[in-house]
Amino acid sequence: MKNAYQDGRVLDITLAADVASGGVISQGRMFGIAVTNGKNGDVVAAHVEGVFRLPKLGTAVITAGAALTWDVSASQVIVASAATGDIENFGYAVEAAGSGSTDVLVRLCPGTGVAKAA
Repeated sequence: MKNAYQDGRVLDITLAADVASGGVISQGRMFGIAVTNGKNGDVVAAHVEGVFRLPKLGTAVITAGAALTWDVSASQVIVASAATGDIENFGYAVEAAGSGSTDVLVRLCPGTGVAKAA
């Protein structure tokens, strides 16, 4: 196709804040995982689709297939009580993760995450 621009699983994103490789980038409906380190204003590649191991609230009990929320202030996955600005439904759990575990495998779903309104 003459009008195809890129595959779309990895996008170049201008950072609104510093990020480390493997860190979460969230801007509007774009939710991704940084490929490299970057400073505010840098353009970095970010995976917006795929499965990634992300930190989660240690007490959260997550079932396989559960819709997930990104707690922006704590930089971790949660499943209940989203606060204003948290990113709801950005992906789903690929496997269960019980209380006491510190991470969960997440399938990112491009364009589905929405910041919780006030």
